[in-house]
Amino acid sequence: MSLTVASASNLDGLPGIRYGFFGNRGGVSSGIYESLNADPGSGDDPAAIKENRRRVAAALGVGEPDLVSAFQIFSNLVARVDAPWTQQKRPRCDAMVTAVPGIALGVLTADCGPVLFADVDARIVGAAHSGWKGALGGVLQNTVKAMETLGAARGRIQAALGPCIRQKSYEVGPEFPSPFLQQAPDNERFFKPAARNGYFQFDLGGYIVDRLIQVGVDAVFDTETDTYPNADKLFSYRFNTHQGENRYGRNISAICLAE
Repeated sequence: MSLTVASASNLDGLPGIRYGFFGNRGGVSSGIYESLNADPGSGDDPAAIKENRRRVAAALGVGEPDLVSAFQIFSNLVARVDAPWTQQKRPRCDAMVTAVPGIALGVLTADCGPVLFADVDARIVGAAHSGWKGALGGVLQNTVKAMETLGAARGRIQAALGPCIRQKSYEVGPEFPSPFLQQAPDNERFFKPAARNGYFQFDLGGYIVDRLIQVGVDAVFDTETDTYPNADKLFSYRFNTHQGENRYGRNISAICLAE
């Protein structure tokens, strides 16, 4: 059984690169977390999470301790990873970069956008958790800059956006567009009127792709997969809350350099 739910044509077949956008199938968690929940902060059984992460790591060709993820805080902060860390010592940030083979960078999402990066020539990879706050605040730009400090060139970087909530599923309130329009009036194109008067449907995926292009990453692939209507294969925070459930699992998206 394949654990991945989407692929990116610009990452497929890149020499020395392994990646995956993983969904909620193929793990051992039960109940609301069924079954490949990868988030140690979700309230799920720690033993189940460890086994789920081991399976993801194995799919990437690394050991479970070598699959690292951060304590995500919806920021624009980026960590450089030179060695694996324990879950107890994970940094508070929303993106990671590395030049070390055998370390898999994993970001956890349940509607936010997971973005994976690779510069094959420089052998640098990155991963970013990009919800609307992070995208607006510059987490994608900062990930590219952090990769450059390791020797990457933004003109060579391949970036791929995995499953996230899409415009038809993402209603936002009347106050929501304001900071985006303050950033650039042209951002109005990412908002469409919703069925409810004064509300909007926000194109998070389109905005993320635009942010990447604006920063000079031309090779961007969007899987165009919507988390919300795909509860059979992906975790979705908004879907769960609409079902009256405030607990939810997280999908993991990860990338690594082969040793």
